[in-house]
Amino acid sequence: MKKTPENIYPIFDRLLQREAKEKMLNQKAKALWLTGLSGSGKSTIAQKLEAMLYQKGFYTQVLDGDNIRSGLNNNLGFSVEDRQENIRRIAEVSKLFVNCGMVTINCFISPTKSIRDFAKNIIGEDDFVEIYINAPFEVCEDRDVKGLYKKARAGEIKNFTGLDSPYEAPEQPALEIRTNESTVEEAAQLIFDYITPLLVKS
Repeated sequence: MKKTPENIYPIFDRLLQREAKEKMLNQKAKALWLTGLSGSGKSTIAQKLEAMLYQKGFYTQVLDGDNIRSGLNNNLGFSVEDRQENIRRIAEVSKLFVNCGMVTINCFISPTKSIRDFAKNIIGEDDFVEIYINAPFEVCEDRDVKGLYKKARAGEIKNFTGLDSPYEAPEQPALEIRTNESTVEEAAQLIFDYITPLLVKS
């Protein structure tokens, strides 16, 4: 465990605890961690899933890679060190939301096992639900919804995941969604059916 810096005195133990907030919201908190290549469908599925959970009365927050990098992490690049810091910050934010009793839907490429384990260790293994949004590189490149693959091929983007920077697929995710074989609605429904039993307050 990381040592608290000198002259820092956290008051976590004196604040209203997670259990009370979960009771108020009538749900259990979880952090869904959607990982996959750029263009695999993470953000699109998250939008649909959020709407489905909302309709059933669950209180959620989507934390999306591009949104976070346009605000909280707009000072970070895509070096190994900056990617690590990007995930560290968002995992800490996700943990705060979980401690508020909320369901967070995190959409981050998070390309290596070690960086996902890093996030899981911050959030907590019991609260971390890894979901692999799986689409082959060729399919994602063909979609190229943001034009990033074209730029990467032209050398305008360095360290592009799946091209000149590796993506390590999860070995034992809680759930794997093959988006080249399912619609957005079908993908979101699969996650919804899996996760809702874990969110129901007993």
